[in-house]
Amino acid sequence: MYVPPPNAVTDEAEIRAMVAALGAAELVTVGPDSYPRSTLLPILWQGDRVLAHFARANDHWKTIGSDAPTLLVCAGAQAYISPSWYASKREHGRVVPTWNYSTVHLRGRATIHDDPDWVRDMVTQLTGHHEHDRDEVWQVTDAPASYVAGQLRAIVGVEIRVEQVDAKRKLSQNRADADRRGVVTGLRAEGTADAAVMADEMERLDP
Repeated sequence: MYVPPPNAVTDEAEIRAMVAALGAAELVTVGPDSYPRSTLLPILWQGDRVLAHFARANDHWKTIGSDAPTLLVCAGAQAYISPSWYASKREHGRVVPTWNYSTVHLRGRATIHDDPDWVRDMVTQLTGHHEHDRDEVWQVTDAPASYVAGQLRAIVGVEIRVEQVDAKRKLSQNRADADRRGVVTGLRAEGTADAAVMADEMERLDP
């Protein structure tokens, strides 16, 4: 991933927080036919491992060989940035549109796990991660054992050994303060959820 220095996120705790907040990633691999395939999966990043699972009916997992090179794309908020929001447009007009976004790319090698105990443990951990701070916590053991066993047979686990991490926040860091304030105001006026999240991220980035 191309990451200009002003857009780079290098703090490991911050990167892991970005991924945890998203909770899912596009898993991309190249199959025997030499074409890339992608599946959006809920993920859990622990140490140098990412845990996830496929629906068994999704034959993407069947194309993943042992230690297959893998890319996980964890895409955050994104938004079109209009040059009309820049204060500098009124000064000299030398401005163009751009696109702001946040993303984390995890590269590594994948291993498929079709073992019921491994899959159960993975699902238990993934569920616990998403349920732990809820008022009414749901656990895998809350459902009938026979039902859970049937559901587990319908999925296949995947583990990615992470070898490289690239994180990027493109949030108009190259613009003057007045331009950045104009972008935040413009995003707020858009009235969409993604625009609001982008405005929040830009405001958090400002000192």
